[in-house]
Amino acid sequence: MEKEIIIRAESDETMVAVIEDHRLVELYIDRADEERLTGNIYKGVVENVLPGMQAAFVDIGLNKNSFLYIREVLPKTAMDGENNDVSNVEISDLLKKNQEILIQIVKEPTPSKGARVTTHLTLAGRYLVLMPTVSYIGISRRIEDEEERRRLTAMAEKICPENMGLIVRTVAQGAGEEELQADLKWLKSVWSKIVNKSVHSKGSKLIYKDLNLLSSIMRDQVTDEVSRIIVNSQETYDSVMDSLQFFPGDYKKRVVIRDMMEVFEEYDLLEEIKKAGKRKAWLKNGGHIIIDNTEALTAIDVNTGKYVGTTNLEDTVVNANLEAVEEIVRQIRLRNIGGIIIIDFIDMEKPEDREKVIAALANELKKDRVKTNILGLTQLGLLEMTRKKTGHGLNQMMDNECEYCDGRGRVFNPSMICLQIRHEVNKQAKQTEAAAIRVEAAPVVIDYIHHNKLDVKWENETGKTLVLREAKVGGNDVVVRPEFS
Repeated sequence: MEKEIIIRAESDETMVAVIEDHRLVELYIDRADEERLTGNIYKGVVENVLPGMQAAFVDIGLNKNSFLYIREVLPKTAMDGENNDVSNVEISDLLKKNQEILIQIVKEPTPSKGARVTTHLTLAGRYLVLMPTVSYIGISRRIEDEEERRRLTAMAEKICPENMGLIVRTVAQGAGEEELQADLKWLKSVWSKIVNKSVHSKGSKLIYKDLNLLSSIMRDQVTDEVSRIIVNSQETYDSVMDSLQFFPGDYKKRVVIRDMMEVFEEYDLLEEIKKAGKRKAWLKNGGHIIIDNTEALTAIDVNTGKYVGTTNLEDTVVNANLEAVEEIVRQIRLRNIGGIIIIDFIDMEKPEDREKVIAALANELKKDRVKTNILGLTQLGLLEMTRKKTGHGLNQMMDNECEYCDGRGRVFNPSMICLQIRHEVNKQAKQTEAAAIRVEAAPVVIDYIHHNKLDVKWENETGKTLVLREAKVGGNDVVVRPEFS
């Protein structure tokens, strides 16, 4: 599998696209005005203890209080929940109003809900995850070789600090004790600073801010599978090289600077991003899947569509389901779908066919870095699985609720539309001799351009004068054309 990472970092926004076999599989967007909070550690103050919910609300200095469930307070000695029985414990026995506690955000806040937090803190390094409050040794489930698992377990047990825990990450395959020791030394120094700052802090306060998007991508995504890291500028190149300076291997040689307009066209990124916002995703064989997100779960429906097969009905159904598996996993990763996922495959009569499809799904999910769990088929024949929630889904990052339909439909937010406009402006500037380029878009988009002075930025990029006009067009529609005097 060929894997590439594309990074477009600018003052107002950082976008990272992960490409596998020339197809977009993951997309991350970090905007200057939308701070990422997952992974941050805070000194919090307990505001309310709710025995009826076995939970507490904790003030960490954000607009809404964070939510702390009892399982995230009880001590535990294993990540599978051992010694985490809540049946005979009351939340009021563990927490009191106005008590100060150290917590970490595990789920981003939403407009209607505060952040989800835990007292079981974790600090991720290149090879290891340090768990200062949990006595446990774990090895990434993606490391399947039993001999390698035993080797890494032995090293982790040897270097693990007393009364703490370690998880050995997938990238540690083949790493030596010296590399793990260096990673642990850095993690312990970070933890010492957290403890020191917490002791000398009163009230709700940010204690530790997790890595920014660029740094976390370098830490988590750069493996031997990555053949190229494509960046948009010398400044981004320098930042990436700084992040890679302690990495073993020749990763620095894989970093290249390229024109982002050419890169976007080569990988058809804008079109792929647009498709990721739609309910329907087409399969190569003519079939399609429908993806519907609700607050409780995500439902994925597989349909044969135009695919009619070549032999008999059973083979047609199985083949359609098998091809759908690859696209389902790609869409789950690309849209960053978390929580409960229900997949309605086309009905299969034979148990061996159902097992074949489930096995194919499990194998494809090995490409996903995020923890998933296939629970099996329900009595109605629906496949149930879960995926850990990590940050916002792609739709939340790209879309705003439509003011005309109360959120029943979706439109791109102005930032995403401006990405398309900028691409078209640069394209037209190279193709025309006209001194000006006319841009027609919805009033909210024009206001966004003026407010962020993007027209000045684009004029400096292209050497053309921009003529901005409000137009009565759909939310996602724009018109970009040369303006001849």
